[in-house]
Order: sequence, then structure tokens, then C-alpha cells
Amino acid sequence: MKNYVILTCILLIGTSCLSQQLYVELGTTVSAFDYENSEGNALNNLSSKSKSYYGMGYRQSLNYNRTLFLSLGLTYNNYGALGSEDVVDNLFEWDLSYLGVKAGLSLQLFKLRDLTFFANTSLATEFLIRGTQTINNDVFNLVGEEEFNNSAWFIRGGLEMHYPISSTTAIFVGYAYGRSVLLNSAENAEKLNLDAHQFGIGFIINLPRCKCDFY
Repeated sequence: MKNYVILTCILLIGTSCLSQQLYVELGTTVSAFDYENSEGNALNNLSSKSKSYYGMGYRQSLNYNRTLFLSLGLTYNNYGALGSEDVVDNLFEWDLSYLGVKAGLSLQLFKLRDLTFFANTSLATEFLIRGTQTINNDVFNLVGEEEFNNSAWFIRGGLEMHYPISSTTAIFVGYAYGRSVLLNSAENAEKLNLDAHQFGIGFIINLPRCKCDFY
């Protein structure tokens, strides 16, 4: 029992020396849609739209060199697209908002003076909280509709650059590309995949529990 207590204390002390941080970010999502109608015909002439995204969460290093980080957070993403179908003279527009939970890994690639470069990968599950599809002058609410699932999985990968602005805070800019798993797999229904390019900026703040300075 005594040895177990000693080992537990050692593990707790070791864990407290790892970087424990909070992060917030915001930016722009440029989304593109892969769409098939209920008859299985693809809509090819789609144009992307720029929308905003937001995120926040917890970040912790997984090694003492602080080169590998695990992050868990919440996201709010907006996606949109425009398209037309000349054969039937239709104009399409989508406007979707998703609330998500994201888990990610960041690996330090190299440092250049005060700049630190990371490669990131993440997996997120996102839930449709607001969505409309406009066909000509008719607007359809997509939330709760059988043709579209109200949740989706997204896989993303990208690069980030960090720069310290104080001993406890760093600013970062990044790019990530992501693609959804098929939003709807039902037979004889509309099918929609999302491709998203995200450009963002944010802040990382060390928690007071650990004095792991950025400098």
C-alpha cells in the first residue's frame, strides 16, 4: 500500500510538469460540397462559400520535451455552397451550422528562432444545429429531415505556426483541410459530402498549475 501511494504521488508530480493549456481559435472556412440528388445524379457546377468557425478546448503535452500534444475541444463550424442545374434551371444554396466535439494530435516539426511549427491531425463528430437548402425561391429546413443525417464525422490535417507573446501565452496561425464522412447513406436519398479548407488564428494559454514557459 505504501509503495502504491509513493508511485501515485510520483505520477501526479510528473503529470503536473507536463504542459497543461487552454486554447481558443477563430477563422474562415472555405467549403466545397459533393452532392448527389435523390436520383443519384451529381451536381457538378458548385461554387464554394466562405464562412466562419470557432473553437476552444484543452491541450496537454504527452512527453517531457513538449513535442507531442493531445487536444480536446468544442467547435462551431459554418459551411455553405452555391450551385445550379441548367437542365431544369434550378439554383441551389446551402447554409449549414454544426456544433462539434474534436480530438486531435499535434507533432512539433521544427523551431526557427521563436517560431515553432506543428503538424496536426484531428477527428471530430459534428451535429447539425441549423441548416437550410434553398432551391430557387423555396427554402427548406434540413434539421430533422430524413434525407440528411443530423451528425457527421470529419477528419482533418494541417499545419500550425506558434509564436510566444509572453511567458504564458502564445499566438498561433494555421491551415487545415478536412473532409466529412458521407452525411447520408440511406437508399434513394440525397447525398452530401463536405470538403473544408480552414484558415485560423488563436491563442494558447498555460494553466497556472504548471510553469511551462513558452520562452
